[in-house]
Amino acid sequence: MATPAFSFGTMNTENSTQAQEQGNSTTVEQVIIIGSGPAAHTAAIYAARAQLAPLMFEGFMAGGVAAGGQLTTTTEIENFPGFPEPVGGPELMDRMRAQSQNYGTRIKTETVDSVDLKSNPKKVVVGGTVYLTKAIIIATGATAKRLGIPGEEAYWQRGISACAVCDGALPIFRDKPLVVIGGGDTACEEASYLSKFASHVHMLVRRDELRASKAMQKRVLENSKITVHWNTEALEAVGDQLLTGVKVIQNKTREESLIEAKGLFFAIGHEPNTGFLEGQLPTDETGYLVTKPDSTFTGVEGVYACGDVKDKVYRQAITAAGSGCMAALEVERWLTE
Repeated sequence: MATPAFSFGTMNTENSTQAQEQGNSTTVEQVIIIGSGPAAHTAAIYAARAQLAPLMFEGFMAGGVAAGGQLTTTTEIENFPGFPEPVGGPELMDRMRAQSQNYGTRIKTETVDSVDLKSNPKKVVVGGTVYLTKAIIIATGATAKRLGIPGEEAYWQRGISACAVCDGALPIFRDKPLVVIGGGDTACEEASYLSKFASHVHMLVRRDELRASKAMQKRVLENSKITVHWNTEALEAVGDQLLTGVKVIQNKTREESLIEAKGLFFAIGHEPNTGFLEGQLPTDETGYLVTKPDSTFTGVEGVYACGDVKDKVYRQAITAAGSGCMAALEVERWLTE
């Protein structure tokens, strides 16, 4: 449920430099960064170069993903600037992490349990320890929803993906039959995108209609390279070393069949990783953090959000990195003022 509308006004509060918390840290950080993906590390690099000595909590399998975020589950990245040859997701994130540390970012591989954004200084609770900070940058990202069907784990990134724009143009998918699961705008957009590279795209829609906008529906239904399988759900992902097909069931006739495919793309939405905030920041109707237009400011003084935790439109590594830069610059400006 979305948090009620709010004002982006500035509150007048004092910034303490020391606080007494029995049994906990008494040092007040300039900025704490929560997250570990491109947004978090770009924010850390800029904050560190601005001599803010950022402290980052990169999480330990937070949201079910290793430190480094969703890119750690991507085998090859072809669209990140500066890498003329494909770079592995884990390698790219290792490089970002090393760059953050080289400029002075302190990184703790621990998951934040909760925060208190009303206190001054703000409190970040990690494993029973309270850390105090003047500013917080939230870059916890969003986790792609999965189906949990048999074979999903075995063929994840061996033919199964949750980002067509990220992976769809890879050689393993070119001129091959592909499957997209979903019936909303995202599914239609991804099926249309994949049709540029695939030999054919099969859309599995569990109902007898699409939830997408009329314009997106028209684009899909008029595309000769896309076949929509109505009232159809995936049962199992099958293959050998790589994915070779998807077992499906027609949920009205209960007839089962196999669709040969070299790629399976989930387009059933993402879940922003905001549970630890416990509703202290405004969100939209789908749970993404809301920030002031053309800004990363959340409306709560000293709290900024960047990357996929606030972006449900682009969801790319490069856009996340850009918003991480914005967050660090805004934090530096706010602390100076």
